[in-house]
Amino acid sequence: MVPKFREKNGFSVMRVLIVEDDPLLGDALAVGLRQRGQVVDWFTKGADADAALRATAYDAVVLDLGLPGGDGMEWLAR
Repeated sequence: MVPKFREKNGFSVMRVLIVEDDPLLGDALAVGLRQRGQVVDWFTKGADADAALRATAYDAVVLDLGLPGGDGMEWLAR
């Protein structure tokens, strides 16, 4: 399925899910993507990201593979 990107001022806008437990890295990613006009949801736990994925369609996911309490690769496989 090809994502249908929204446009803002002639640029594609994506909804991005960030799953990252490190506050400095997660915040830097979220701020940088938002500054470029992207819509960002950031979660520090895989369970919260699961709930977000059930409720929202995302165009891209930035995933920490070393999440505490769960392997990022296992989360991705689900």
